[in-house]
Amino acid sequence: MKFTDLGKLGKINASSLALGCMRISGKDKKEVETIIGTALDCGINFFDHADIYGGGKSEEIFGAAFSAPRDSVYIQSKCGIRPGFFDFSKEHIIASAEASLKRLGTDYLDVLLLHRPDTLMEPEEVAEAFTTLEKSGKVRFFGVSNQNPYQMALLQKYLPQKIVANQLQFGLAHTGMIDCGLTVNMKHENGINRDGSVLEYCRLNDITIQAWSPVMYGFFEGIFIGSDKYPELNKELERIGEIKGVSPSAVAIAWILRHPANIQAIIGTTTPSRIKDYATACDITLTREEWYSLYRAAGNILP
Repeated sequence: MKFTDLGKLGKINASSLALGCMRISGKDKKEVETIIGTALDCGINFFDHADIYGGGKSEEIFGAAFSAPRDSVYIQSKCGIRPGFFDFSKEHIIASAEASLKRLGTDYLDVLLLHRPDTLMEPEEVAEAFTTLEKSGKVRFFGVSNQNPYQMALLQKYLPQKIVANQLQFGLAHTGMIDCGLTVNMKHENGINRDGSVLEYCRLNDITIQAWSPVMYGFFEGIFIGSDKYPELNKELERIGEIKGVSPSAVAIAWILRHPANIQAIIGTTTPSRIKDYATACDITLTREEWYSLYRAAGNILP
């Protein structure tokens, strides 16, 4: 397993693969015990949750199934999405974090992220909520999800705590974070700066990018591995996989891990064999030629 220093604070030595727990709500306790055990055996020490996953049931079943020493893992959750609106109010952030702690059966969260931007956010109020949670020992570190540079800069202006992570969709079928940086000043679709150069901002400010849906295309539309929507990409994944001795899925994850931004990939599978498969991505390193060949095979141009 590879590891990354979350937020470059020297406080969280997180596995480069995190297990996303969105889909475990439909599993029973024994199944989740196996999922957690497999992840731990593979060296995964970071588990990603959100208060809305399974309507809270994902956190509940994880809390019931988790039996390893608490200080041997890092547990992260997210808050801020409510039915039909977003809510970054002080009251909701604190209440949501406390509810997550109860469901997870733990005294503290290692990281709490704000889940999706709330345009009605009052950063002073968020700062009060974070400080309350930090001083009470209920949350150690804080971050955001799906935010652009100016949204983070606005929030950070008022926070006494450092933003340590930003969770963003990224993978071979969702390369927007790097497209515009490769096609600067070009009249091409990829040259449109859609996110304010969030990749570079996070690197400049030591904010760890957490890649969600790393092997999916669209907004949870499907997995691109083996999909007839991406014939050239799958052909190249298979070719490189044969050279490296790993599966196409592992190559797709290795592509993310190869980036010098030290991106953490959040895998959302609930199948133990796939967890093991994804973990082999940490055993290989793609060359520049291989990395760019996959980028081109995904349908992207190079000037």
